Amino acid sequence: MSQRLLASLALVTVTATSLNAQADDQVDAQALFEQNCTSCHGSEVYTREDRRIDSLDALHSQVRMCEQNLGLTWFDDQVDAVTQLLNREYYKFEP
Repeated sequence: MSQRLLASLALVTVTATSLNAQADDQVDAQALFEQNCTSCHGSEVYTREDRRIDSLDALHSQVRMCEQNLGLTWFDDQVDAVTQLLNREYYKFEP
């Protein structure tokens, strides 16, 4: 293979990797939350004294379950982003 072809392949690989990283950073958890989670309930479910979620893992599982029950077909990074949003805003579990 020529060096020019190898350099082009390397550039394509670096560009694709960079674009994937940018896409991951651009998950709009707030929009996902507002468009989907609030259609079933308000913030009272996150702030009530007898809430069922007692860990970050349980929160992640609950977000995944809601995503599946609503047929949303979110990617893992979207589930992770909404989980982190809910944790940051309401639950405050240590990572």
